[in-house]
Amino acid sequence: MRDRLLSRIGSLAAGAAVAWMASWSLMAQTPGAAKASSGPRTADGRPDLQGIYNVATITPVERPAAIGNRLVLTDEEASALEQYERQRNAKDLEPSSPDRQAPPVGGDRSPTKSFLEGLFRAGGGVVGGYNLIWINPGDRVVEVDGQKRTSLVVDPIDGRVPAMKADARQRNAAFLARQVSPDAAEGAAAGPAGAYDGPEARPLAERCLLGFSSTSGPPTLPNYFYNNLKQIVQTRDTVMILNEMVHDARIVRIGGTHPPAHIKKWMGDSVGRWEGDTLVVETTNFTGKTQFRGSGENLRVVERFTRTADGNLLYRFTVEDASTWDRAWTGEYPWVASSEPMYEYACHEGNYALSGVLKGARLLEAEAAAAAKK
Repeated sequence: MRDRLLSRIGSLAAGAAVAWMASWSLMAQTPGAAKASSGPRTADGRPDLQGIYNVATITPVERPAAIGNRLVLTDEEASALEQYERQRNAKDLEPSSPDRQAPPVGGDRSPTKSFLEGLFRAGGGVVGGYNLIWINPGDRVVEVDGQKRTSLVVDPIDGRVPAMKADARQRNAAFLARQVSPDAAEGAAAGPAGAYDGPEARPLAERCLLGFSSTSGPPTLPNYFYNNLKQIVQTRDTVMILNEMVHDARIVRIGGTHPPAHIKKWMGDSVGRWEGDTLVVETTNFTGKTQFRGSGENLRVVERFTRTADGNLLYRFTVEDASTWDRAWTGEYPWVASSEPMYEYACHEGNYALSGVLKGARLLEAEAAAAAKK
């Protein structure tokens, strides 16, 4: 089973976080540089990045606007956030009372008090989605070099993705007029005419072909719901990044060049190089089937993987696309070393949802045709 994110998740969840954190004082902070580790090495002398990592967190990708340029939480603020999530999770896991009241007409629209609470409300809609037994959210604030962060995005200074250019907005409006967004949620708007003509018209995440919310990347981001693990396997010439979510596997070639621009890949073409003890990965050649946040064909993502003294990885990424944003933007967060096993993501076995959706579309078309004849 899996939940999908609504296309409006970002705005709804950010709004919930703004309402809860608007009282925080504003103070500018700058990212701290994580200290590289002199830990294990491979046979060829490179840092050994191999292992399983957990990327679950309660820190949003973008900073709520009310926090302004403030990058760092106090320990007390971070503790309060984490305690609220623990208490909310414990409450949501309690058995439901058989004498509970019916939900309000139109669904639950009561205020939410945290990023994840708003996110789950958006993901399930006001009528509710999966309960917490099906979800494995994070419970900790992102911490980099001892700093408890307010967002994954660190540049621009306001912690938010730069505004999209007017031409890019028009390009995306034209795209969405013809087809569903590649990572559209199952609760998103119905989409344009023909969006339910066949399985190939549905988004990749809904078809269990690629994880939603750029969980596979690049850049690879937390999905905030479940399947939070990533595994790195490393040789002299290749690094493989396996995502527990769906089963996406990225292959990074060490050295070499990108293929010609007309050769496109769903997760782009990734070429790595070592800069000291940091693995730097440049990815280009993306396909329009997997547009990241409405980016264009010239999207370029540069990622940096550095093993830190605590055994974790610091993951830092920069997104560039002059046809979409006025400037590049950067984020970072830790991949926390984990001893948990990775599980197969069984998505469509025994799943009749997609065929049911398509049959429902045919039924609506038949009813509309019959009504037109009257």
